[in-house]
Amino acid sequence: MNLPASDNGNALILMYHRIAKVSTDPWSLSVDPQFFAEHLQVLRDCAYPVKLKDLIDLLGKGGDLRSESVAVTFDDGYSDNLYSAKPVLERYEIPATVFLATGYLGSNREFWWDELDRFLLQPGLLPATLQLTLGDTPTTWELGETAHYDDAAFQQHRTWKAEQEAPSSRQTLYRSLWGSMQRMPEAERQEALASVMAWAGALPESRPFFRPMTPQEVVTLADGGLIEVGAHTVTHPVLSSLPAIRQKEEIQRSKETVEDIVGYNISNFAYPYGDFNPESVAVLRECGFTSACSTAPSGVQKGNDLFQLPRIHVGNWSGEELAGRLSAWFAQ
Repeated sequence: MNLPASDNGNALILMYHRIAKVSTDPWSLSVDPQFFAEHLQVLRDCAYPVKLKDLIDLLGKGGDLRSESVAVTFDDGYSDNLYSAKPVLERYEIPATVFLATGYLGSNREFWWDELDRFLLQPGLLPATLQLTLGDTPTTWELGETAHYDDAAFQQHRTWKAEQEAPSSRQTLYRSLWGSMQRMPEAERQEALASVMAWAGALPESRPFFRPMTPQEVVTLADGGLIEVGAHTVTHPVLSSLPAIRQKEEIQRSKETVEDIVGYNISNFAYPYGDFNPESVAVLRECGFTSACSTAPSGVQKGNDLFQLPRIHVGNWSGEELAGRLSAWFAQ
């Protein structure tokens, strides 16, 4: 498999989150471990894998990008980044950068969006009615016949993605709660999650393959230098919804925590949800960052703003599909 040569200096930053097999994945965050190995083989054969830091340094100096350069990144800090991704990255000698939401490190809880998945999208019995006050608004949801969500219904709907029409009231409830909680202050969001957990009769625990890394696991991840780490805020908020002072708390504390863990200065950041505003960029500069990755789905080119670096979200694709997409992206 060889991609056509490009003379336009196009480079790519790929965005992963998880390397795991999961039964439900409404936000397309997971890539099957076998597919991930195929991806790295494609990158080794058909592209020029580079460290994100090196790509950014070249952009900052106004240098010409080597065509077909690709930097691999991960967001959030799932433990499978260490146990599933790192061994394959080492096998193919492909560097990566992992952006950490530091407030979750060492927690025995899942990321909040995964907790909603665990409460609502897995088979089982739930009360037929949920009454919850979000902000100042009391709201009632009726689950109807899907209060009893048997395995047959679960298997029928488990491939549902959040951008698709909801096939049942379970998915409708999930999407509604996610949309409300995404912009909540962390304390309010945790209070809402606790109410949903109590209603669902669930426990404050993490499924084995859904937990974030511990600080020691971050050290192990970064050991050897192939994988670098960056900051991704503390609580994974929508930054533009926060005043500048709260943005600074999220950004500066995440930087300090990562630096305390790995023992060296970091300068790369990734915006949660790809969301930011001019205040975000000003705060990042003030805190000593030199770049930030967004989620704008396009290639990287000479002259790109270092605080608005585009990234391509990678889906659960086969290596062959990734190769075809790479060819199209590089040709743009």
